[in-house]
Amino acid sequence: MPRPKTKDELLRLAHANFERLEVYVEDCPKEEQLREFPKGTLNRNIRDVLAHLHHWHLMFLEWYRIGITGVKPEMPAKGYTWKTLPELNKEIQKRYSNTDLEKVKSLLKSSFGEVFNIIESHSDEELFTKKKYGWTGSTSLGAYLISATSSHYDWALKLIKKAKS
Repeated sequence: MPRPKTKDELLRLAHANFERLEVYVEDCPKEEQLREFPKGTLNRNIRDVLAHLHHWHLMFLEWYRIGITGVKPEMPAKGYTWKTLPELNKEIQKRYSNTDLEKVKSLLKSSFGEVFNIIESHSDEELFTKKKYGWTGSTSLGAYLISATSSHYDWALKLIKKAKS
């Protein structure tokens, strides 16, 4: 499906890609869900990938909660810039490295619900008008939501499939 341009398209694609990822992971035997990926990737297993998604949901939620009040949030996170994303992603991986896979799945499902609710609460205009909110800079709220949802879930599924092959 092409990049969403409406609220309905975004809702459909975010939900479809999340469900596709969720079903794929659940269809893997338990031992495969816990197996380490081949060397060379930051995210070492399915837990790491799902925790990454969850944490990026949390970051988006924080940006949104602060940004919707008219204040510019620290993005991507305090102490990091868009150029230092690799360091931030390493910190995220480390933060969840001792968290049980089932707990991470639960956290991800919960944060997905929160992000999905934000999409549902906005109109097409609010989601897809560029520069509507000061905190989104030259882009739209929808662009951030696409990155935090449908595009990110697609990335995660491809990464997990590649690591399995």
